[in-house]
Amino acid sequence: MMKITKTFDGEITSFTDDNYFNDELYTDSAWSCIQGLPKSADKFRAQSVDSAMLLDTILNEYYDSSDSDANPARASTNIAETILSNANVDVPRVRNELRQFLDGLPKVSDTSNKVMSPSLQKTLKAAADYMKKNKDDFVSTEAFIAALVDKDDFTKKALKRQNVDQSAVMEAIAEQREANGPVTSKNQEQNYDALAKYSVDFTQKAREGKLDPVIGRDSEVRRAIQVLSRRSKNNPILLGEPGVGKTAIAEGIAQRMVNGDVPDSLKRCKLVGLDMGALIAGAKFRGEFEERLKSVLKDVEKSDGEIVLFIDEVHTVVGAGATSGSMDASNLLKPALARGQLRCIGATTLSEYKQYVEKDKALERRFQKVLIEEPTAEDAVSILRGLKPRYEMHHGVRITDDALLAAAKLSDRYIQDRFLPDKAIDLVDEACAKLKNELTSKPTVLDEIDRRVIQLQMEKLSLESDSEGGGRGGGGRMAGIEAELEDLLVKQQNLEAQWMSERNRVGDVNQLREEIDALNVEIAEAERTYDLNTAAELKYNKLPALEEKLKSQEEKLSGGNDQGGSNDLLRDEVTADDIAAIVSSSTGIPVSSLLTSERDRLLQMDAILGERVIGQNDAVMAVTEAIQRSRAGLSDPSKPIASLIFLGPTGVGKTELCKALSEFMFDSEDAMIRFDMSEYMEKQSVSRLIGSPPGYVGYEEGGQLTDAVRGKPYAVILFDEMEKAHRDVLNILLQVLDDGRLTDSKGNVVNFRNTIIIFTSNVGSSAIMEAAEKEGISPEAQRAEMLQLVQEATRKEFAPEFLNRNELVVFSSLSKSNLRGIVSLEMSSLESRVHDKGFTLSVEDDVLDYLAEIGYDGVFGARPLKRVVQREVERGLAMLILKGEVGGGDDVRVYIDGTDRVKLEVRKGEEGEVEEEEGEVMKIK
Repeated sequence: MMKITKTFDGEITSFTDDNYFNDELYTDSAWSCIQGLPKSADKFRAQSVDSAMLLDTILNEYYDSSDSDANPARASTNIAETILSNANVDVPRVRNELRQFLDGLPKVSDTSNKVMSPSLQKTLKAAADYMKKNKDDFVSTEAFIAALVDKDDFTKKALKRQNVDQSAVMEAIAEQREANGPVTSKNQEQNYDALAKYSVDFTQKAREGKLDPVIGRDSEVRRAIQVLSRRSKNNPILLGEPGVGKTAIAEGIAQRMVNGDVPDSLKRCKLVGLDMGALIAGAKFRGEFEERLKSVLKDVEKSDGEIVLFIDEVHTVVGAGATSGSMDASNLLKPALARGQLRCIGATTLSEYKQYVEKDKALERRFQKVLIEEPTAEDAVSILRGLKPRYEMHHGVRITDDALLAAAKLSDRYIQDRFLPDKAIDLVDEACAKLKNELTSKPTVLDEIDRRVIQLQMEKLSLESDSEGGGRGGGGRMAGIEAELEDLLVKQQNLEAQWMSERNRVGDVNQLREEIDALNVEIAEAERTYDLNTAAELKYNKLPALEEKLKSQEEKLSGGNDQGGSNDLLRDEVTADDIAAIVSSSTGIPVSSLLTSERDRLLQMDAILGERVIGQNDAVMAVTEAIQRSRAGLSDPSKPIASLIFLGPTGVGKTELCKALSEFMFDSEDAMIRFDMSEYMEKQSVSRLIGSPPGYVGYEEGGQLTDAVRGKPYAVILFDEMEKAHRDVLNILLQVLDDGRLTDSKGNVVNFRNTIIIFTSNVGSSAIMEAAEKEGISPEAQRAEMLQLVQEATRKEFAPEFLNRNELVVFSSLSKSNLRGIVSLEMSSLESRVHDKGFTLSVEDDVLDYLAEIGYDGVFGARPLKRVVQREVERGLAMLILKGEVGGGDDVRVYIDGTDRVKLEVRKGEEGEVEEEEGEVMKIK
């Protein structure tokens, strides 16, 4: 016997004259089995390393147990299982018998000095002889199996117990060698069955019913099949935007292959998808990736045209696996693609095709382009209807047809940066997921009762504790708590019973749907294999019974709707409102049905805006009508909600109306996107709006306008003082006003169709002032003359194509009566600020008249008014606060004294200290 030694990590280090333990003699997989011998001996506490332990290391991966199919030990196990299974050997039974046999061997306490048994020596020698006989370069796992069935007593007896002859195993080994050829490299065994390791069989998935149905796309599928039927260059490449259904078309071809709905040349074929990630993963050394890919291509070519390869994201093969001095995947594919030995379907986006594939002309000419256009909203509805049963079964909910229509329509209108049908499918999927979460969670009404019960129980314990401690105990309150608790506990019990009952009904319906789906898969398989008896039994006996049962359960589930269904705790139906809610949450655009409160608010919009913007009724109505048309669904979907030009003198409320509109719609003035056009006076400032051209500084930063709208697609956009901008800035905005879209410097199309665009300008303000100062004419005539003068001024300043795309809104000059209303707003704002400090402000009416009188300026509008309020009121109020003369609970009276001056008087509150000089009057001017 020969002595075997090992290091601490179990690697064999001793070499014999026969060179049985030289790793250069074995493939990586075979050597991993040799390396596992000490571990097998340690496990069974044996001193003698027997040949049966070699079988143990082959079948149980002692040396390397990682999950990858590419590791040597896993490859060795897979090869052995394949050979033995092909010889009709029950491999799990062999494993069990082998474990029992090795457990029965003599055991020693010290396993550090191991010896090799004669049986192992004979087996290794027989494996080496097998290598020489077959002219291999290395001893492989097949050689070990051949040697074991010839020399190992246990293996021979195990086969005999299963009535398997040695010749059957040798025939299986011969078939394996015929498929994979002679052993010429150390890692060759890791590339056996490369196609199975590095691909996904789409046709098998189609047989199992795991692929979603493909609706429509008949012309594209026919074109792809037509290219596949060519003699050479029979490789279609599916080109289209992300989400239009390129991969789905490949899956549809796989389903047609399974159903036999293809030309004769494709009926025996199967479609497999290449997994580029698995091919590259773990390829540590140069040439390893290329060897894997060559093995895959070899398997495909050996199929004699019966395998069609599908490469999703085909642009990734350009440069994949390339290192210095080596070829990438595309160069390995080119020869097979050109000769027609390999039929391949590729899929990629138009931009990636242009960036990667089109540059490689040799690769491009081997593919035939099949353009996949985005489906229309109507086609998307048909696709959604085909997918509906799959999503209903997965989420356990029902989907109404209105929800499918809404998903296609709303996604097409409001989600512009993605493509149908993907974006519509996502809406349906998320709405179903949201409803499913509600189904599996406790209903809100029951959760509120649970919380109230806990609150009352804690309060009851607190009162009982007070009573025991000698307190009054709150007898009346205790009785009220007990009565409410009793009522709530009854409600809680009833609602929990109702909830569980409804959940069980929903679960029963979902179970029946799954059974029907599985039965349909069985029926399809039976019809494909012409098992007509089974198909008839399932189709005309079992299926109708299940469908009738499902119909009955669904009627029970929805029965509550006919008997006061509003009392149902659970809702299992996805509606159009659910889809609209998902669109609103993801885009910020309010597309859900109008609630009564919102409808009333929209009807009162002009009054609400008019409370803040004084004296500009025409402007307020123009903005109000645009918003009301939009929320009623009547606005042009291809244009912004509104595009308005606010004209008028400074200080009349143009910017204020924009702020009021933003606050009305978004509850915040900050939701407005504002651009001061005095910053865009130069020609090159256009790039600030849409981004710098490629090659210029700031290209990666994007445009201020396009990035702002992409992040906030539903907003008020204000271009302040538009006449100061360069003419090119106006030109770039023309397509926004006309088509509701703008392309930034990177080629991204930004949607402006849900924005309100407002331009402000002081052009024609002098004409407005002249018309306002004329006396002796009616207000109507004055208004008409003013409009005519303003239109003439704007035509001189702006191009006709810009003016024709906007509605002109002329702001009138403010009268003194208008200013009194603005003063009232300013004082109300001041009152709210002082209220936060704990005291109040009482302003008399004559103060408002006085401030409006001295603050009136026909040229500057309402702008001086704020300074007047600051000078006349706020300055004196600040002095009172700083001196500590006004405090919490006090009231400050603002009035006009006999000298027509504004005065402040502090009136102390009931709880405040009374100062020596009550009613102190402070003169401020």
